[in-house]
Amino acid sequence: MPRPNPHALPPLALYVHLPWCLSKCPYCDFNSHALPGNALPGALQRDYIAALIADLEGDLAYVQGRRLVSIFLGGGTPSLFDAASIAKLLDAICARIAPAPACEITLEANPGVEAADFAGFRAAGVNRLSLGVQSFDDATLAKLGRAHSGADAIRAFEAARIAGFDNVNLDLMFGLPRQTIALGLADLRRGLALAPDHVSYYQLTLEPNTMFYASPPPLPDDASVWRLQCAAESMLRERGYRRYEVSAYAATKRCRHNVNYWRFGDYIGIGAGAHGKVTLAPSGAVVRTRKHRRPQRYVERAKAGGHRRIEERTLADDDLLFEFLLNALRLADGFEASLFRRRTGLDGRLLWRRLQPLIARGLIERRGRRYAATPHGARFLNDVLEELLPETTGAPDCAPEPVSEQRGGQPRSTAFSLTKATYAHATPIARLPANSA
Repeated sequence: MPRPNPHALPPLALYVHLPWCLSKCPYCDFNSHALPGNALPGALQRDYIAALIADLEGDLAYVQGRRLVSIFLGGGTPSLFDAASIAKLLDAICARIAPAPACEITLEANPGVEAADFAGFRAAGVNRLSLGVQSFDDATLAKLGRAHSGADAIRAFEAARIAGFDNVNLDLMFGLPRQTIALGLADLRRGLALAPDHVSYYQLTLEPNTMFYASPPPLPDDASVWRLQCAAESMLRERGYRRYEVSAYAATKRCRHNVNYWRFGDYIGIGAGAHGKVTLAPSGAVVRTRKHRRPQRYVERAKAGGHRRIEERTLADDDLLFEFLLNALRLADGFEASLFRRRTGLDGRLLWRRLQPLIARGLIERRGRRYAATPHGARFLNDVLEELLPETTGAPDCAPEPVSEQRGGQPRSTAFSLTKATYAHATPIARLPANSA
């Protein structure tokens, strides 16, 4: 379905990957790298910001007259960069791609990073902060390898409010080592007492190529985790937080950047290992991009004037259908058939043929012109998505990259795996029983 003008193209967002952390958490499988010291050297900040700007220059052809609806600075720990570096980066971005009115600009930060200058970030143009709290229990934080305490998390949140942030997300995890239901609910209760504007609440899973995967900690059993999740969702609902996506809750301020992912919008990805998804006019082709993963190599190629993009791949129809559903079925309210046609250019009858067997089994429901997972289907969403995989390709080479808030702000882009891999902060959903209808 050709899209002859920019008004027909999907909304456009920008993801910026800032890959360094003070240390590598044992559960983290993202492209993040521990610093040799306790601070990010000024020379490295300057070189990396210059590389990001050069990277963006190479992707400007994808903009096609659109404005940015959101910018997400993810990592890593972006708050390790000083406010002047963030200001320089945002100024360069906005000079090249005009931001839409009320453009959401998110920066991820970790409590306990002494160099974090929330007031400076706010002055630089950041208007949304995402705090990687994970837990308020000091013993649990130590088991997770976190460099902050529960008190540090509270101080960081209060400092964000003082700095003028009226849109703050808290990342919280559950199903943590030796975590009881009581401890899990106490964690959530302490977080909600701060009155955050948004909560990303997701289960710890053991991912390959992490320390926890090689040496698993003692985790609570599945039944306990499920009871904790149900009780936590009730608490969130009672406090006015509505679940609008598998692991995202908001009172009034949803994360626009992540909603753009779920609605199969476009995004440019810059930075080491960043991925992008863009729709081209007038053909309507959907292209996925990938950048060099190693930060040192990424910066070196930028200095040498070389390309940072190592993949540009046009999605086939089967992959388009699957990737759209991979995103849109995560939304609690589902999606309209008209959105599928606008985002993919495919015939709506193809969508019906793929979903009808799952509708017959009570896993997907049709609400007028909308499709959504049923409560049963939502609980077993990973299995539902597995059944929708393209038959000819098995797994897409570049499934959507999450978003921290999705520990890294963008959907995951490695080959599709079905535990937490759809998106970084995706709550792993139970498997369908073998005899499920």
